[in-house]
Amino acid sequence: MIKIADRLQQVEEYYFSKKLEEIRQMKSRGQKVLNLGIGSPDLPPAEGVVDELVASARNHHHHAYQAYRSSAELRESMSRFYFNTFGVTLNPGQEILPLLGSKEGVMHISMAFLNPGDTVLVPNPGYPAYAAIARLLGAKVVAYNLTEANYWQPDFAELEQLDLTRVKMMWVNYPHMPTGTPATAELFHDLVAFAKTHEILLCNDNPYSQVLNNKPVSILKSDPDLSHTLELNSLSKSFNMAGWRVGMVLGHKNYIDAILQAKSNVDSGMFLPIQHAAAHALQLSQAWHEERNEIYEARREQATAILEQIGCTIAPNQVGMFVWAKVPDSVNDTHELIDDLLHNAHVFITPGEVFGTNGQRFIRLSLCSAEKVFAEALSRIKLWQQKKLQLA
Repeated sequence: MIKIADRLQQVEEYYFSKKLEEIRQMKSRGQKVLNLGIGSPDLPPAEGVVDELVASARNHHHHAYQAYRSSAELRESMSRFYFNTFGVTLNPGQEILPLLGSKEGVMHISMAFLNPGDTVLVPNPGYPAYAAIARLLGAKVVAYNLTEANYWQPDFAELEQLDLTRVKMMWVNYPHMPTGTPATAELFHDLVAFAKTHEILLCNDNPYSQVLNNKPVSILKSDPDLSHTLELNSLSKSFNMAGWRVGMVLGHKNYIDAILQAKSNVDSGMFLPIQHAAAHALQLSQAWHEERNEIYEARREQATAILEQIGCTIAPNQVGMFVWAKVPDSVNDTHELIDDLLHNAHVFITPGEVFGTNGQRFIRLSLCSAEKVFAEALSRIKLWQQKKLQLA
């Protein structure tokens, strides 16, 4: 056997990849597991979006390779979306690059800017891909703390104590996953000021801005010359199009050109009918988003009931498609709680430690299941608790 690359020693298989395989095996044995851990929207895209996809796919001229920058129509729709949603004006020909999902963007941004030995600041807790991709590229990862005591926002005094001499890039993610902390103009102003002071490229991952969030904010608004910021966005969560793989990176022309230089060596463009459908989705009315959020709001009430039944406490004012909760003091090991729920109640909830050490003693529940699934999960958990009491 040929030896695998040394870089794979720097990363592990993605937690959800392993857990979903475990759940699949349980289901193959006839165990009906309710998966409340994954943020994969179960709701369909808008009907007109699917119609646009089908109509475009019927045109036999639309099945060829496409431009690496994607179509002008899609970039113009993204530009209008950013102006209408965030009040940010972007040149669609120079400052926007469509992506095959924003996770791809994390890789391509990192490829475009990081040299081996550069330092990357990543949030703890935060999306594991930021650190994993940096390590694959030979960069040094330094986690900065987000804590409940500081409302899951960076502690700038603590940041200033770090050795920042080799920091090239800093990842932020507001609205924040997994904690649901919303973005604010004040937070973004402080982050941009920090980045400019220390000559750091600040990358905000912003896929949750439309979900249960009345005040969407873009970090680009706080950096008018776009000299120190990039923003990723996606249609996966806000438009129920996770499997379609449509994202975008937005920023200064020079940065976009550099990212394209990396990206164009990796893929061969996006299927044109998907581009047409995505352009249509980006023009959906606010009423469509409000209808989707009404469904998520009802689900959030049920999710809260489940977490409170376990004895968790939940901070108010969370946004996005998850509920982040602190486990009760009586729980000694969060992973044991999660495994007990999975194997004895057949309900899967994500342990917060997956997202970093500051996620210890927290769990995350996804809103991407029908109300009847939440009702069934609550019933199973109550039965599981009754059995534990009987055995005590």
